[in-house]
Amino acid sequence: MTQSIFQLFTRTGAEWVMLVLVALSVASLAVILERGIFFLRRGAAVPQLLSLLKAGRLDEARACVSGRKGMEPDVARAALAAADGGPAAVKESVDCAIAEARPAYERGLSFLGTLGNNAPFLGLFGTVVGIIRAFSDLAVGGPRGAGAAAVMAGISEALVATAVGIFVAIPAVVGFNAYMKRLRTLTVRGEAIGHALASHLERDEVRAAALARRGAPAPVRESETEAGGHPRPARRPDASKGAA
Repeated sequence: MTQSIFQLFTRTGAEWVMLVLVALSVASLAVILERGIFFLRRGAAVPQLLSLLKAGRLDEARACVSGRKGMEPDVARAALAAADGGPAAVKESVDCAIAEARPAYERGLSFLGTLGNNAPFLGLFGTVVGIIRAFSDLAVGGPRGAGAAAVMAGISEALVATAVGIFVAIPAVVGFNAYMKRLRTLTVRGEAIGHALASHLERDEVRAAALARRGAPAPVRESETEAGGHPRPARRPDASKGAA
């Protein structure tokens, strides 16, 4: 078994490892370009959206995200659609919208991360295979000095596989980190949209208007109640002052 594996390595060498690395490098560049185009089209931010939500200008916010593509507009539309349900419904809708949008943004990133972590090891494997073949050529024998020259040529060729592995890993790692950072930024902005709308809905006047639309009585503020918890009676005008 060991002899058959040794013969397989000595016959193939490190060439096939370098061919695999070149193919993986082409696939990595294709994924990086595709992800870059995707994030350019669907990763644009809407700067004025947060200010509109904080100010309670919901109609203008709806018009601002109308027809736009991306995580931020999708989250904003889901939050605005759930605004009548209150802050809790808005937060649930935002979490659901972010979870639904993330897989499209994460597509291909696992390949880049895996390739960036393992391409150097694949190159190192090719180097080991090449060194095995070089020492096998030395064992065959030959004129004095020819064997050593063959070993040096084989080792230098095998070391190229390690260099190729590192060269393939660098763009994959850079692309993975850049796109993951962009995805985290989009996720944070989506959560900020939910917080901005929820904080607006939690204001007393907005809550009172929402309850009035539902036909429920408006909540009584603490300043309008007595110590016993009963509503404070309305203050009547002073008759003596009127007579004066």
